[in-house]
Parts: sequence; C-alpha cells; structure tokens
Amino acid sequence: MELVEKAGPMVDDEALMQALNSTPVADGRRQDLWRDDQEMERWAREHGGLGDEEERRWLRAARDALQEATSGAPAVSRLQQILTGVRKIPQIGTAGIEWHVEVPPQRRLAVELVLAWADVAERMPGRLRPCENPECHLFLLDRSRANSARWCSMKTCGNRLKARRHQARTRENPRP
Repeated sequence: MELVEKAGPMVDDEALMQALNSTPVADGRRQDLWRDDQEMERWAREHGGLGDEEERRWLRAARDALQEATSGAPAVSRLQQILTGVRKIPQIGTAGIEWHVEVPPQRRLAVELVLAWADVAERMPGRLRPCENPECHLFLLDRSRANSARWCSMKTCGNRLKARRHQARTRENPRP
C-alpha cells in the first residue's frame, strides 16, 4: 500500500464547511452537489486531491458520516472506517514538532475532512452545528463571541423564520 505523507492539512475550516454544506435544500428538495463527479473532482483538486473515483467515494462517505455526527446521530463506526490504518507521526521541524499523516492517497482528503472536523470540535466546542431551520440541511460554524448564531444564514433562514414567527404572532393577536 502506497502511503502519502502530508504535513499540515489541505482541508481547513472553510473546506470542511463546503463539504458539510454540499447537500443544500432547493425548492423544498435536498440536493447533493457532490453527486456530480465533475464538481467533486473540481473540489478535490482545489484541495490537493486526485479527483479519481475512489477518492470521490471516500469523500462522500466522510461527508455523510460528518453530517450525521454533527447532527448528533451516531457515526463512530463510519468515521472509524475512514480512519482505519491511518498513522499520525511526529517529526521535529524548525518550528517544533510537526505531525505528518500517513494515509493511502485516495483516502487523504477524506481523512483530512475528519481531522478538520475533530480540530474544530476541539478548538471551538459546540460551535459547529446544524442550522435551526428544520427545512434547511446546512451547517454553521458559529464564530460569534456569544456563541448565539442559530442559522446558516441570517439572510435566508434567519429572516425566513423571523418573518414566520412575526406572521404567527400577528394572526394570534390581530390589531383592532
């Protein structure tokens, strides 16, 4: 088995959010932006991947497991399958200890997605979560000081839900 060593992830918080939010709802139906192999290949190559069929399969599996885990569903076995056989090896570098991940090339991006997710969970506990709009299937990374963000986007989900609540209150308490 050929292993690829990488120091430092190619998948950052932004790439993690792109992966998690690759199944938006449009016109009331859940879409899968990663169903299109060309779109997946583009995303993979933008993040240093190969874009081949096996890599795309691993990326979809990682994305699905991370969406479940972020939503609170049990996904341990699915995440473990992605991480099986992966090794993280310390090496002394100019800035101190650097961690190198050894992983088969077709699994590297999927592993990096899982590692980026774990990093966010450790650095920003409770800040990666699903949008509170039940009709939305997107996720948000709350960077607010108060950790009070509720929607993936105030422009769409936030305004939509606030307008619905206002309309409901208006119907309950009509003005004379």
